[in-house]
Amino acid sequence: MEDFQHATLARRKFLCVVDDSPECRLALRFAFRRAARTGGGVVLLYVIEPADFQHWMAVENLMREEAREAAEEILHTLADEVSQWSGIMPEFAIREGRSQEQVIALLDDEPEIRLLVLGASVEKDNPGPLVSALAGPMSGQLPVPITVVPGTLTFDQIDEIT
Repeated sequence: MEDFQHATLARRKFLCVVDDSPECRLALRFAFRRAARTGGGVVLLYVIEPADFQHWMAVENLMREEAREAAEEILHTLADEVSQWSGIMPEFAIREGRSQEQVIALLDDEPEIRLLVLGASVEKDNPGPLVSALAGPMSGQLPVPITVVPGTLTFDQIDEIT
């Protein structure tokens, strides 16, 4: 039984959906601190939303390539930042499509992911479209629990609770 528990813990991963928002960095801090304390890993997901410009295939392909390069740059910047204070090097996932659908698809594809961590915006009545959808109407479709990190927390507060 002990070997089974150890193997299960070693495979535990936290999924953090990333972008360039301030609340993303708070969610990252939470995910990496929890992963470090539990011996887990972190997967950073960047979703490239579909472009509405589809008149010319060459332009659409160029826009897609530029979006992928921007996603890779953000992922590498965040990975460098968090590995300095956590010692954990994350895995990367870049997907194209609607954010909610891509989160659910990745969770279905990666059974090692055991927790979804999202950052909530500080806007009074709008925690963000992903938080609103996944922690609300779509929450019953998710195969894992969700942790929503409030955008009003500080790094010190996150460190205290993790």
